[in-house]
This record gives sequence, structure tokens and C-alpha cells, in this order.
Amino acid sequence: MVLPARRSRTDVAHWDPANEFDRLTQQLSQLLDEQWPELPRALQEGFTPLADVEETDDAYRVEVELPGVKQKDIKIDVGGRRLTISGERPEQQRKGWLRRQTRSWGRFNYEVVLPDEVDEDGVEATLQDGVLHVLVPKRSGGERRRVEVR
Repeated sequence: MVLPARRSRTDVAHWDPANEFDRLTQQLSQLLDEQWPELPRALQEGFTPLADVEETDDAYRVEVELPGVKQKDIKIDVGGRRLTISGERPEQQRKGWLRRQTRSWGRFNYEVVLPDEVDEDGVEATLQDGVLHVLVPKRSGGERRRVEVR
């Protein structure tokens, strides 16, 4: 029977946790850059609020959940068929320790491309009970036509 050779402590490589952490961090950063190149931009832009888009015969109704956001902190842009709602929800000042946080704060951006051309001058917006209501009228010449299949 042959026994394995005994190694001395000097034969064992020295493991440095700080260097290992740096190496793993670099590998993770490289993996994220390769797999999700848009991730840094998404993180900088903040969050996307929840929203509904409803179409009627003559307009689009967009409702965006913005609790805690003041009217002056909301910007609405309309161009062509694109509606962009952006702004900022300020972080709440706290006196105690924040044990858990699941609500979003900071910059927000919501963007939708509507199916039809819109009347940019007729857009109306109201903020009520933390919900932004945007009425975007359709351009008069942009009515849809139903085509019968033969």
C-alpha cells in the first residue's frame, strides 16, 4: 500500500480573500457588460411607473401611478406618436432606521408609442389622488378603417 506524500504548509498556496473578492467583482462586471450592455443606462434613468393605456374612438387615455409626486415635478412631452412622461419622486425624509424598502424613488420615465398620429395641441393632463390622467386626442384624419376579409 502506497500512502500519499505529506505536504508541508509552505506547499499550500496562500488564499487572500480581498484579492479573491476583487477578482470576482471584475468577472461579474465583465459578465454584466457583455450580457446587459444597457443596464448602466437603465440604472441611471431611475424607474418606470405603472401605467395603463386605453384607446377610445377619438383619443388615448393614459393613467400613470405617481403617488407622492407633485404636479410641478412632472414633465409631459408629445411628439408624433410618442408620449413621454418624466420627472422625479423625492425620497422621503426618515427619522428612524429604514428596515426594508420596496417603493421606488428618484427619477422616473414612462414612454409609449401610440398606434395613430395624435393632436399634440389637444393633450390634457390632470393629477388626482396620485394618478396622472393624460388624454391624448387622435388626429382627425387618423381614424382607423376596418377592412373586411373576403
